[in-house]
Amino acid sequence: MKNISVLGVTGSIGLQTLECIRNQRDELKLIAISANRDHKKLINIIEEFSPKYVSCFDENCYEEIAKYKETTGLKFELFIGQEGNIKICILDEIDIVVTAVVGMIGLVPTVEAIKHKKTIALANKETLVVGGKIIMSLAREVGVKILPVDSEHSAIFQCLMGNNKEEVYKILLTASGGPFRGYSLERLEHVTKEDALKHPNWNMGPKITIDSSTLMNKGLELIEAYWLYGISEENIEIVVHPQSKIHSMVEYVDGSVIAQISSPDMRLPIQFALNYPKRANRIINRINFYDIKELTFEKPDLNTFKCLKLAYEAIKEGGALPCILNGANEACVDLFLKDKITFLQIGNIIERALNKFENKESLQIEELIYIDKKVREYVYRIGG
Repeated sequence: MKNISVLGVTGSIGLQTLECIRNQRDELKLIAISANRDHKKLINIIEEFSPKYVSCFDENCYEEIAKYKETTGLKFELFIGQEGNIKICILDEIDIVVTAVVGMIGLVPTVEAIKHKKTIALANKETLVVGGKIIMSLAREVGVKILPVDSEHSAIFQCLMGNNKEEVYKILLTASGGPFRGYSLERLEHVTKEDALKHPNWNMGPKITIDSSTLMNKGLELIEAYWLYGISEENIEIVVHPQSKIHSMVEYVDGSVIAQISSPDMRLPIQFALNYPKRANRIINRINFYDIKELTFEKPDLNTFKCLKLAYEAIKEGGALPCILNGANEACVDLFLKDKITFLQIGNIIERALNKFENKESLQIEELIYIDKKVREYVYRIGG
């Protein structure tokens, strides 16, 4: 039996994690959960899974759950805020922490979980984008496994299994291309929030879906791959693969390419991380290869989709730039979802932020948090 803690249990990845746990009740047990503000979903999860620990980031959510706890007489410990997120990551009985929250908020709880030697099922890509050097150094120091939950990074992880990392020539990171694949800059001037939220292949939350439409999602995954696998950005190639059947590939020095292929369903990488090093029985639909008419591959358009180009530049320069990139992007996506800025302004404002703030090396967590705060203030000031 593995005891699980889920940060961000009411989001897309969190809910799909629950499906995996539900499918393996004899092997996986939900011990602790956190959510932001959706108290109704949280109550349903509490009633089904009976976790011992619950944390609410939002104060109103906390008050609603406190009332529910008092009314029902249920016995669970209730926490609030970022301190609560940290508490449910460091509990003695927890084996695996699933970081399913979106954004910079996942960084500190992940660091604390690693310090307490918890296996990390990492769905929060921003953690490595902002603090990759710190996270990976700490994980190596204490001997903690970081198991990627992103479909692409889970694919790369699987393609590397049983092989010598020194023989890797290139990582081929696949991208669906999002809802605007093939669009020109002129056409992108007129796209709406509703257009951007219509992803052709994946069911994701709004922030990740918008990132996919700008290709920033792939930029963040590029930086994540840099830290997870110790591969230079020059040897990480983004390949647009609209069918989303091949989730990523690894090319070796002899020219052999190993690919991981499956239906586009996030439950597979989640299940793989929860059960590693074993594989559990199938939870997704099998692929019928006779039904696949074609598998196509394209170069990404870095001129039209500026965000991906900026991500390459940020990781090449290093230092504080990935933190600035991420903070500016999170603020821009929020502004776009609130109809405060246009689609193309997302990349333009991020570029302005990268040019405004000084780059620094050897940053600690507190410095990264400070830089992130200042970057967001700047973006909200010029975009709000």
